[in-house]
Amino acid sequence: MAQAMRRQSSESAVSLFATDGKPHPLQDTLVAVTLVLGVLAFVTAMFHNLHLISSWAGLIGLLTGAYGQFISATTRERFALIVGLGASGVGFFLGMAHGGLFGGVIG
Repeated sequence: MAQAMRRQSSESAVSLFATDGKPHPLQDTLVAVTLVLGVLAFVTAMFHNLHLISSWAGLIGLLTGAYGQFISATTRERFALIVGLGASGVGFFLGMAHGGLFGGVIG
C-alpha cells in the first residue's frame, strides 16, 4: 500500500491522461486528434450530403485511434481512444453508406 500514499508532483499534472506521472505528448495528441475527428465524423454522418467529410474524417480517425491504442501507456488514454474510435467508426460507416470516400465519382 505504500504506492497508494505517493504524492504526485506538479510536473505529473501536466497531462490529463497520464496517470503514471510521466508526460505522454504523442499519446495525448493522438487522443485529441482521434476525439476531434470522431466527433466531426459522427456529426457530419447525420447529413447525407456531407458523406465525403464523414467518411474521410472517420477513416483518418480510425487510423489515428488504432495507432494511439498501439502506443498508449495509460488506461485513461485507452478509454478516450475507444470513445473516439467508436465515433469515428460510426461516422465512417454511415459516410460509406451515404456515398463513400469519393462521392460516387468512381463507378
